[in-house]
Amino acid sequence: MKYIKLNTDAEMPIIGLGTWRSEPGEVYQSIRWAIKLGYKHIDCASVYENQKEIGQAIHDAIKEGDIKREELFVVSKLWNDSHAPENVRPAVEQTLEDLQLDYLDLYLVHWPVAQKKGTILPVKDEDWIPLKELPLELTWAEMEKLYNDGVVKAIGVSNFSAQKIGNLIEKAEIVPAVNQIENHPLLQQNELAEFCRKNQIAVVAYSPLGSQHHENAKDVLENETVKEIARRLKITPAQVVLAWQMQRGIAVIPKSVHEPRLRENFAAQTVVLDEADMAQIASLDEHYRFTDGKKFLNSKAGYENIWDE
Repeated sequence: MKYIKLNTDAEMPIIGLGTWRSEPGEVYQSIRWAIKLGYKHIDCASVYENQKEIGQAIHDAIKEGDIKREELFVVSKLWNDSHAPENVRPAVEQTLEDLQLDYLDLYLVHWPVAQKKGTILPVKDEDWIPLKELPLELTWAEMEKLYNDGVVKAIGVSNFSAQKIGNLIEKAEIVPAVNQIENHPLLQQNELAEFCRKNQIAVVAYSPLGSQHHENAKDVLENETVKEIARRLKITPAQVVLAWQMQRGIAVIPKSVHEPRLRENFAAQTVVLDEADMAQIASLDEHYRFTDGKKFLNSKAGYENIWDE
């Protein structure tokens, strides 16, 4: 297992299991398989609505001796409707109850968006809370309290631009340990990744293989360059893409509920790409987003450009 050292000195496994869109009835078995295969990094979020099943799988894996709690690196995220200071701690307490854990290894602010309590996705204008009314630094101050109290071992952000992180750092006592962002060969975000590195913020790539949940979307794994490298090295396109990320120092959290695919993804840690391979994949960047963030845009609430681009 390869690790990335965080600015807290904790070590985060460079490959983890993503659980977004892992359905009830599937996610339990995928967690059990993943842990048996050697996965230690499990990425969760309250909005995924599957944390209770994940928690049961982790509980059973520990109870049956598959792994020790201290060997696991469990991540969850604060949803947008819990940004108000009084809602941050209850949100993480509910997550800990669902996951049957005493602490999280990493807790992230899921989006730089504030919503009214009880809203999953904003629909009406009044579902949003403008950041002028509830600035991110107020939410972050509560995240810092969770870290200082040992409720979480590290805190970070997700879907944050360099500008938003920079603004946060100016007012924060604790620099985020991680920024989790969409990242794959078609969306490489090199400037953002470099900004994070300069500020000792680790980057975690979600949707590292692209996404199969968007109709008519481009397929990263069908890219001819990726497929040619895979054929030459006698590995799969997914292993090529994951190895490329890890060689860039970026952690990956591919999602799967199938044991052969879990095994395949995990084995990508052993793949070594040469400089020519890395350069070929680097040339594929199109700044193409699968998760465009449009559902979080509302000019009346001041959310006009979530990516600051």
